[in-house]
Amino acid sequence: MKAVRLHSRAGPEGLAYEDAPTPQVGLGEALIRVRAAGITPTEFAWNSTFTSRDKKSRLPIIPAFEAAGTVEKVGPRVEGLEEGTAVYGLLDFWRDGAAAEYVVARASDLAPKPKSVSFAYAAAIPLSGLTAWQCLFDFGKLSKGDKVLIHGAGGGVGTFATQFARWRGAHVFATCSAEKAELVRSMGADVVIDHSRTRFQDELRDLDVVLDTVGGEVLDNSWGVLRKGGSLVTIVGDAPEERSAEYGVKGFSILVEPNRDELIEIARLVDANEVKPVVTGVFPLRQARDAYEKGLSGHNRGKLVLQVED
Repeated sequence: MKAVRLHSRAGPEGLAYEDAPTPQVGLGEALIRVRAAGITPTEFAWNSTFTSRDKKSRLPIIPAFEAAGTVEKVGPRVEGLEEGTAVYGLLDFWRDGAAAEYVVARASDLAPKPKSVSFAYAAAIPLSGLTAWQCLFDFGKLSKGDKVLIHGAGGGVGTFATQFARWRGAHVFATCSAEKAELVRSMGADVVIDHSRTRFQDELRDLDVVLDTVGGEVLDNSWGVLRKGGSLVTIVGDAPEERSAEYGVKGFSILVEPNRDELIEIARLVDANEVKPVVTGVFPLRQARDAYEKGLSGHNRGKLVLQVED
């Protein structure tokens, strides 16, 4: 099969479009014919990209951990997943990814692809969609009528979080750059704050939930805008217990987990036109280096996707 691989710990400059062995399906697994793969520009900074769970090198590696495609073959002890079914899912970070014609995934991590969007748009959902869902609902316990602040609302996670919060019936505050303000409003934000002109900590108080996708000073300044008992959830920094105790809030630092049931619910919302993935660019597989470099340049709206097969 054709794949994009790295043969050493490097960034996008080391990517090679080349022939690679087709992976073999095992117990509880499915072989997916990849139609599109979502990318995360920071993948090459993760240890899991280059090692197995037992910390052994697995070079050469194939990146991209969001897949959309069709089931080519299922392994033993797989039920309810038929060959030819269109699926999407978040892959195991400690194994090869989907920047290839085929990828093996745990069958339990795969869900039926949303019917109303293309494979490319479906591939933009799993990591960002699941991250936003788990931050807001599994950890933040966001409810109807709550006030939520979403930092980086114009990015991959932020666009989903804004739409999920609006769907849940929350009052949505969002920070983003001026050029993304119109997009964020269209996603359902009630109040959009241009972070280059306004200090959110001077404007907001008594929020129920803060979702931080930025880190640094933004994270540091977010504790004080919550009500007592509120929740701060970050995906890019720490939420130390002493800060939670100081402000009387709950703090969570999370890493997204595959979740089939949540993907099914997200697909339902996409097909009901309640939520839409935002894709900033689709690149042919052989141009993966260009896609990752564009992602690392920053300020992208939504996700970047590799088109593996038309």
